[in-house]
Amino acid sequence: MPDLLLKVSGVSVTIPTGQGTVHAVDDATFSINKHEIFSLIGESGSGKSILGQAIMRLLPPNAVFSGKVELDGTEISALSEKEMQKVRGKTVASIAQNPYLAMNPGIRVGTQIAEPMQAHLGMSKEDSKARTFRALKYFDIVPPEVREREYPFQYSGGMLQRAMVAMGTAADPELIIADEPTKGIDVLKKRNIAAIFHKVASDGCAFLLITHDVGFARAMSDRIAVNYCGQIIEIAGKDVFFKEPLHPYSQALLDAVPERGMHPIPGLSPSMIEVPEGCRFHPRCPYKMDRCLKNPPVVDMNGRCVRCWMYA
Repeated sequence: MPDLLLKVSGVSVTIPTGQGTVHAVDDATFSINKHEIFSLIGESGSGKSILGQAIMRLLPPNAVFSGKVELDGTEISALSEKEMQKVRGKTVASIAQNPYLAMNPGIRVGTQIAEPMQAHLGMSKEDSKARTFRALKYFDIVPPEVREREYPFQYSGGMLQRAMVAMGTAADPELIIADEPTKGIDVLKKRNIAAIFHKVASDGCAFLLITHDVGFARAMSDRIAVNYCGQIIEIAGKDVFFKEPLHPYSQALLDAVPERGMHPIPGLSPSMIEVPEGCRFHPRCPYKMDRCLKNPPVVDMNGRCVRCWMYA
């Protein structure tokens, strides 16, 4: 596949805790093509962010990882930390949930944006400063000569979010992983972020959007993956997914949004420590059968896939 950029194969992540082992990611398998916007959606606490951290090799020290992650033909899951540092920011970059926590409060914003250019592109301070000015202007952080010298606390929330995108794209990465980019913001700022991401995508960058915001995913994505209790249970093109979701959880998730009546999903989200036997959604599923107590296969259906016994 000449357009293949990211390939995730059988990735699992467990995290031991005092209460038991958290099964954060279980057998995640998917791919992202170059220039594609791919969204991973699902309820909060279902393991989406841990999967993003696993791809970036930024898991907690006690996490146990298995599987394979390939980026542009290189198995980055097998690289040393020193080798991975050359990949982060250059080939793949991340945009964190909270820009106030992600940016260093004691370093000027312009310096933080310029750092990936110097580290990964070998640019001088003068050249990286000039490029930082252009990036600030590109993302409507003006006047760049003033904003470049300011600290994060001097920026508004929306401005700091745009600065995070500027920093993430500073070294021209091929893939950006954006974790909950619309969390805790109003509708206007959400539209601004969507416009910024579309602007970056139009320049050829691919995205992995990790979000519980179904509406944002619909507005942004080429394809959708649905995550539930650590497992990816459905992957489909955006249009066909929103027209006809296959998995019962996908159907319930879409029915929970306001434009579909805001029907709550019955039952409670399962424990990530004591995960349900078999299909992890079966305790909440209106279509459950006896065989749902066994692990369902992943069924390929004309270019989309679903992890459900109903289609096996």
